[in-house]
This record gives sequence, structure tokens and C-alpha cells, in this order.
Amino acid sequence: MNYAILPLSAAHFSGLHQVFDAACKEESFLFFLQAPPIEQTFRYYQNMVDRDYVYFVALCDETVVGWCDILPQGDAAHVGVLSVALLPQVQGLGLGRALMLAALAKAWQQGFIRIELTVRVDNNKAQALYQQLGFVNEGGPQQDLCIRGQYFTTQTMVLLAHSAL
Repeated sequence: MNYAILPLSAAHFSGLHQVFDAACKEESFLFFLQAPPIEQTFRYYQNMVDRDYVYFVALCDETVVGWCDILPQGDAAHVGVLSVALLPQVQGLGLGRALMLAALAKAWQQGFIRIELTVRVDNNKAQALYQQLGFVNEGGPQQDLCIRGQYFTTQTMVLLAHSAL
């Protein structure tokens, strides 16, 4: 199988929408339970491309299997919020790490100095990857995520530009 990490382009929109919807339906890691309508999602992706936001996709044999983005947090242009997801069948192959490294490199280039993410405290696999890349735990509120009546605790993890690998 051939793998590639590429900046988001219009050619990836349909596949990315499918991957996003699949990740939502896992009901484990994202705050969404399903992807928004395809037209709305395509407009969102086009906006990401038009603004040159940090947004990469992972391809396996030219099929989108995951993504990583780092988007500005509100008015704090120096702070980016990282999101990453892969289809289960390609997890553990190093694609998540490759996606994050590509996204972090572009984020530092664009002037971000703080990258943060939110992760469930019971997601040890993801936390281990984030820690390997230099992210540290800043804590978070208790039971702040509710999925179908079940409450979960998340934490914020942060990577500062001066402490990046």
C-alpha cells in the first residue's frame, strides 16, 4: 500500500467527508456524532483551502484515510487547536504521527506559538502519541463530554513552539 500526507485540496473533499462521518459515528473521540450535510462540509473545506489553514490529509492508495488540522482559536491568532483522526484500519502505522508532524511544521511556519488539543482521559493510545511529540497535560474539567447519556472527562494537552521537538 502507498501512503501519502498532503495538504487538503478540493480533490480530497468527498473522501474527507466520508472519513469525518466515520470518525463521528465511532462516538468515541469527537464531539460530533455525525458529519454535517455534504454541501455545508464542502464549503467549510473550501474555506480552509482558501485561507491556507493548516489542514493535511492522509491517503492510502489515493483514498483519504485520515486528517489533521490546526485551526486558529478565535481571536488568539498565536494559538492553534489541533484535531486528528484516522480510520481504524490504518491506525498504528505511523500516519497519525506523520500527519501531526506535517501540520505542526506548517503551524510553526505560520507563526503559531501554542498548539492545544482536547483528548479523553481514557484515550491512553492518543495521549501516548501526543506526549511523544512533546505535548503536556494542562488538565481539564470533569465529565465535560456527554455521548448518548454517558459522561467522559477530557483534558487539554499543549505544545509550545519553544519546546517543540
